[in-house]
Parts: sequence; C-alpha cells; structure tokens
Amino acid sequence: MKSVQYRGEAVARMGDEVAEYGRFAGRVALVTGAGSGIGAAVARGLATQGAGAVVAADIDGPAAESVAKGMAGGHAVPLDVADAGQVDRAVEEVVRAHGRLDVVVHAAGVDDPTVKQWLADAVVAGRPPEVTTRLGVEAWRRVLRINLDGTFHVLRAALRAMRPNRSGAVVTFGSSAAFDALTGYPHYAASKAGVQALSQSVAKEAIAFGVRVNTVAPGPTETAMAANTPEVLRKGFADPRVRPYATPEEIADIALFLASDEAANLVGAVLLANGGRFTA
Repeated sequence: MKSVQYRGEAVARMGDEVAEYGRFAGRVALVTGAGSGIGAAVARGLATQGAGAVVAADIDGPAAESVAKGMAGGHAVPLDVADAGQVDRAVEEVVRAHGRLDVVVHAAGVDDPTVKQWLADAVVAGRPPEVTTRLGVEAWRRVLRINLDGTFHVLRAALRAMRPNRSGAVVTFGSSAAFDALTGYPHYAASKAGVQALSQSVAKEAIAFGVRVNTVAPGPTETAMAANTPEVLRKGFADPRVRPYATPEEIADIALFLASDEAANLVGAVLLANGGRFTA
C-alpha cells in the first residue's frame, strides 16, 4: 500500500482504487437542506464515502442534528439560507474548525403548498388554474428569497472559502420546472430557472480558481415536498411510460457524482434527472 498527497493530507490507496476510505476521503463538506430528503441522503452519502467531516445544515436544527448523529464525522448547524449573514457565518465556522471547505451541496429549497392546492382545486373543478392574478408579493418573494437568493448566498460564501485553496466542488439544485415551466407555478419555475442561470454564470467564473460548480435538475422525487402535494397533482405526474418518482438516494447519487473527482471535466453542467418525462 502506498500513499499519495491530496490537498496536504496522505490518502491511502491500494493500486488504482481508494481502499475503504472512499472517493471523498478526508474532505470537508457542507450540505444545506440536510435535515430531510435529498439533502439528508447527500450528507449520509458523503459520510459513507469517506468524508472527514460533514456539516449538515438545515433551517430545522433538530432535524439536521438527527441526521448528523447517524454519521461518522457529522456535525449539525441550524441555517436559514435566505439570511446571508447566517450563511457567511456557517461557512466561516466550518473553515475555522477544519481549515478548509472542499465540497458544498446546496439542497435547501421550498415550494408553495397554497398554490399547489389552488392547482389541485382547478383540476378537480375542470377549469384552467388562476394563479398569477392571485399570487401575493410575499408568496412570490418567499420562494425567490429562499430558492434563488439562498443559492446566491451559498455560492458566494463557498467561493470565498474555496478560492484560497484553488480547489473545491459546489453542487446546486435546480428543477425540471425550469425547463417545462409548469402551468400556474410561476414563482417556483422562475426561481429554479434563476438557480440554473446563476450557477452556470458563477461556474464560468469559479473554474479559473479551481472551483467547479454544477447543477442537478430533478423531476418528481419522494421528498417531504412531494408528500404534501395534493393527490390529484401527484397522479398527474404518474406515467407508466417513464420511471416513477425518484428516491432521494437516486438524486443524491447524481449530486455526489458531480461533487466527486469523477466529474472533473464537468463545469456549469445541468443534469436533468426526471426519469424520462422529457429531454432538454
């Protein structure tokens, strides 16, 4: 067995394969939205695949703590990604505690249960949905503030932490809704289209400093959001010709690939993971 250097740390290797250490051996990772769903699956995957430290961040602090307790090297922090100051402080604390930050997976986000119910009511009544004229400014701002502003806050803080080391990988989460622009869901579609454009613009800038930024765009996935979707809408996504709702682990695997060295040549990519519902 011989050792090679990875960012100043010896990583044991046997032949061409990392032994039991995994593809994230010794790396320091931060995952937002890690209290449940895809974020929790990503955090567990990082820990299982050898990350030296995984910080599980979520607005639901106890949920993040529960996830972190089940992981080797797991830590938890309560975090509202819409608050730029909280994001900056969380990232700065990771760097103080561990000396660096290697991987960030930004899985935090929201939808709008009220509008989903409006859409379901329209389907049941057999009439076109009427959302835009009824959508309040605060409902609009809530979705944009968390999904789009939150992504900017996380990207900015991650780049500030990673640039000095000239290395790192950031994965953001868009949505299939950025491509097919769901009828009656303007704020969500706009927020996720913004995430995609923001991430691609930042990716072109960040790669000059050795930092890769890529995006996963999931389709229907069995998360807490999906569980709160009215059944009539869930049935609308069911199609025997395509794969069923993805599991959080299936989507997490895509994010983990993008965060790994296996995706070294992917910069500004948007991986559409919707089970074949449409291509783009």
